[in-house]
Amino acid sequence: MGKGMKAGRKKPVGGGGGGGQRNMQMQQQQQQLMQFQAMQRQMEEAQAEIDAREITTTAGGGAVEVTVSGKKELTGIKIDPELMEGGDPEMLQDLIIVAVNEAMRQVDEMSSAEMEKITGGLDLPF
Repeated sequence: MGKGMKAGRKKPVGGGGGGGQRNMQMQQQQQQLMQFQAMQRQMEEAQAEIDAREITTTAGGGAVEVTVSGKKELTGIKIDPELMEGGDPEMLQDLIIVAVNEAMRQVDEMSSAEMEKITGGLDLPF
């Protein structure tokens, strides 16, 4: 052995003593992963509940009524027979469009509100 050299254990490269900090970081990452997975499960459950819901809207003072599922599928439409007697197909078409668009908007609003409850306002893509 040369002068100034000691026998025994070598210090790890990088100064050593970082094992505790590294272990803490891994635990924090695992905890974050578990929180993310729990949030993901909650979001999936909320989406299933949203998909099962239905929104019904009307247009023309109730002359046209449409029902849309949480999956954004048109599931029902009712048209007041008196509206059909008027012989104005353009007005009927417009009322259907208005009612369907409003139902879709309400589904989006409902979905966003439910997801925001879970994410706490985080801007996550759905």
